[in-house]
Amino acid sequence: MKYCNNPYQQIRLLSEEVCVGMLKMGGIHPLRVQSMTTADTMDTQLSVEESVRMIEAGCELVRITAPSKNEAENLKEIKRILQEKGFNQPLVADIHFTPNAAEIAAQHVEKVRVNPGNYADKKKFETIEYTNETYQAELKRIEEKFTPLVLLCKSLNRAMRIGTNHGSLSDRILSRYGDTPEGMVASAYEFIEVCEKNGYFNLVISMKASNTIVMVQAYRLLASEMIKRGRVYPLHLGVTEAGDGEDGRIKSAVGIGALLVDGLGDTIRVSLTEAPEFEVPVAKKLISLTHQVNNFPLPNTPDSLPFNPFAFERRSSTKTDNLGGGQVPVVIADFSNQSKITAANLFAAGYVYSPALDKWNIQDAAADFIYIGKNSIDFELPGTLRVLLDGDAWKSMKQQSSSVYPLIDLSERGNFSDQDICFCVYSPDKSSSNLNALGTKDVLILESSYDNRVQWFRWVFMELKSLGKENPVVLKLSTQTTDPETFQLEAGIHAGALFVDGLGDGIWVDAPNQPKTIVNSTSFGVLQATRLRTSKTEYISCPSCGRTLFDLQETTAKIRQRTSHLKGLKIGIMGCIVNGPGEMADADYGYVGSGPGKITLYKEKEVVRKNINTEEAVDALVDLIKSNGDWVEPTQ
Repeated sequence: MKYCNNPYQQIRLLSEEVCVGMLKMGGIHPLRVQSMTTADTMDTQLSVEESVRMIEAGCELVRITAPSKNEAENLKEIKRILQEKGFNQPLVADIHFTPNAAEIAAQHVEKVRVNPGNYADKKKFETIEYTNETYQAELKRIEEKFTPLVLLCKSLNRAMRIGTNHGSLSDRILSRYGDTPEGMVASAYEFIEVCEKNGYFNLVISMKASNTIVMVQAYRLLASEMIKRGRVYPLHLGVTEAGDGEDGRIKSAVGIGALLVDGLGDTIRVSLTEAPEFEVPVAKKLISLTHQVNNFPLPNTPDSLPFNPFAFERRSSTKTDNLGGGQVPVVIADFSNQSKITAANLFAAGYVYSPALDKWNIQDAAADFIYIGKNSIDFELPGTLRVLLDGDAWKSMKQQSSSVYPLIDLSERGNFSDQDICFCVYSPDKSSSNLNALGTKDVLILESSYDNRVQWFRWVFMELKSLGKENPVVLKLSTQTTDPETFQLEAGIHAGALFVDGLGDGIWVDAPNQPKTIVNSTSFGVLQATRLRTSKTEYISCPSCGRTLFDLQETTAKIRQRTSHLKGLKIGIMGCIVNGPGEMADADYGYVGSGPGKITLYKEKEVVRKNINTEEAVDALVDLIKSNGDWVEPTQ
């Protein structure tokens, strides 16, 4: 099941050329960047002003919601004013539930986005038993409802995005496939086949999810299916409901980056709970950071992969102390550039020492190892913290502690006893290194400064598999970047792409130009974004649009303020009902706009309370969490 040209070499998957007005995407054209307005579509002035800000930030396609016929009609006026101002970028109408609005919008804008989960279906969360005959009857019903839009777009030379969303799959798909990547692909093809039957191919396809593992697998399955069928449509990439700030950027980098490094993707949108013009520079950085120029030539190209690209399973590794053996991935903090290590230094790694109590307070995001180079430590460390020393320093100090280990280059392994547990660095710059030198209990540190480090890391994992070695592996990323956002994106791409494939038992980020607190939070953020280790509350927060029924940024901040201490809890914050119920299935609690000034609360996908005034809704959410026994009081 081929999903890209070569998983060991970044070669862009060539897709069909699609025209969105005068803008061309797919084929050999550059990756296109887009975003979506948050203003009410009936507020023409605000919609125009926001579109202008997005375009000036570099947005090449502007998406605007059209929840009813009125908004769809108003797209004509918005487009007219934008063109008068000299902005000719194509507009995309975002459609949910309302086929008649889609048909109106297609007359005014260059592209229409439809969601196959709700274009012809109303979601009731019913499990339905289908026979082949009754299922085919459902597909016939969809075809009858969808064909008029297909023929209209074909006659007007409009483009269309068939945008499957993990949070809004139809009851029909859920009943047959479950809440799975396979179901997402099947949902898209129900609509693609109608288009193809009518000779309409000006399509772009997306497979969005807030869960990065589900999202990556769904896109790969879609690409594989398109390759098999012989017609590859352009892919629109995005992690939906990524959230805001550091979390939103890392999560987007993990999901989008994992696909870009494999040569998948023709247009992207970074969905942040922030002003839409802030999404565009992040998208541009993602494209730039995944553009490979300085590549290390792999010695060979394996004919298989060390992981299943379509189903998540962590690589089997032996247990060495707190690494491997199915344990959560570890975080290594780098303190080797400190002239002297003090207890206060460890605050940046999640350890707070109280001299008055002579006691360590260990945070949820506390590093598991610190690397101190040739330094020494003259105070008692927390019992959970391990130490890495340079090999010669480890030998000269004759460390006997079971929690202190030597860090060496793999080529130096022969200078240590077979009984020693060594952390061995393996890098493409060290041609003399040999993976056969690894001891049974050793930990392998993979490090590369090349642009194709993801491909090289995969190659090493394949070599380990062929040698029958199951040593724990830590992914080390080194960067000199001074920009925090770029740094977060780099870490998300180059570590996240491996973690979503189940490869890696730890992360070590060496970033001397970043504050150690940011390095630590980013390391844990990557693990949380890949659902491998939870250290904080997770917010599944949509990016807002014209359908949003409350101020998402302000509300998300209020909910964070009250709940950010609830480690491991997933809270969905949805501006409207479109993806609310579905995404609640992936969240523990949901806060969803249900009408002007009204909120509905969910426990998972079940409605608990309806039509709560927004002034009372955050308190009501906290009460709901308490009533279900998931609340703990914040520590001071």
